[in-house]
Amino acid sequence: MPRQTQQVTIKDLSTFTKSLRASLQQQDAFPSHAKMLSLVSKAAGFDNYQHLKAERPATPDRPSRGLERALRCFDQGIMTRWPKQTAVQGLCLWTFWAQLPANVDLREKQVNEVLKSGNSFGDHVLLRRSLIDHRLVTRTRDGATYRRIEQAPPSDALALMAAVQRPV
Repeated sequence: MPRQTQQVTIKDLSTFTKSLRASLQQQDAFPSHAKMLSLVSKAAGFDNYQHLKAERPATPDRPSRGLERALRCFDQGIMTRWPKQTAVQGLCLWTFWAQLPANVDLREKQVNEVLKSGNSFGDHVLLRRSLIDHRLVTRTRDGATYRRIEQAPPSDALALMAAVQRPV
């Protein structure tokens, strides 16, 4: 289960630590993680940890490391460089996948047009092969016809697509 970040504002640190110390002295052994969360929450003035979570909504998580790295490969909606890590490469390819029409057979030239317009490092062939390797696009055995594979993009891919939308 992923961690949820919870922020606690302590108005009086002295009162907080006195309350926490008193609770810890009542314990026979060192408290478990769950018990410690409850003790800290009570010292901060809440009934228990669930009360703390309900009062203070979780802070938004930072973007994943892969998403941050993928975002660095784009400038104003154009891919400026090819990332080194395979996972980041796959994430970047979703932006091209989204630009291909759904359920339509495309010629290689049509796919190349989309790829050329979306990158400035000049290697549309690498992008086309990678789309196939990452199972985002299929092609016929003779390489004449390409088709986007319909699937739900992962959350990082959706965030990347939203962040790098090209200005119209």
